[in-house]
Amino acid sequence: MRSGLYNKAPVVGAFHLKMSVNFNTIEFLTSAATLEQCPKDEGAEVAFCGRSNAGKSSAINALTRQKSLARTSKTPGRTQLINFFALDEHRRLVDLPGFGYAKVPMSVKDHWQRHLDEYMRERTCLKGMVLLMDIRHPMKAFDEMMIEWSIASKLPLHILLTKADKLKRGGQQNSLLGVRKGLPSEVDVQLFSATKKNGIDLLERTLDQWLTGESE
Repeated sequence: MRSGLYNKAPVVGAFHLKMSVNFNTIEFLTSAATLEQCPKDEGAEVAFCGRSNAGKSSAINALTRQKSLARTSKTPGRTQLINFFALDEHRRLVDLPGFGYAKVPMSVKDHWQRHLDEYMRERTCLKGMVLLMDIRHPMKAFDEMMIEWSIASKLPLHILLTKADKLKRGGQQNSLLGVRKGLPSEVDVQLFSATKKNGIDLLERTLDQWLTGESE
């Protein structure tokens, strides 16, 4: 269950994961439809979530400098699965299914939501969540739900306002300030553009802190 994630460094055996993360060496690990199918609950992982049009795959590919890494999880049969990518033996990035996908039976959506909720509540190695929002359409109901959940669960949350290149500088800043104004102080938000490769350094620093246990 979620508890004490702000102050607890990820531990494997007797060793803290202090080494900085190389995001370029990431590889697809496995897909899971249920919590039981997930890799062993140890080490540290960070999950990416967002609406299906928020640019999640593009952001993961930009972060890892791999053009088609996240696309691996988009092949038929994996679209509603939790997808794990290994950074090293003990650290992972997790690509959660995009919320709002069309042409899916309600029974399938209910199944996905039930197991996603179970993953987020029960996965003790989950050290943080990256929530992606299209900068032109931020703070939808799903986004607000995820923010409320992360705060209640004491799970660190970092928001990416994606597709920032679609707006001029003034529009970017207005959206950033508008979103930031409605957030509690413990939630971070930044501009991000996978196309222009803007915001990658800040995202890397945040993930590195979570995955090495160096966050405040």
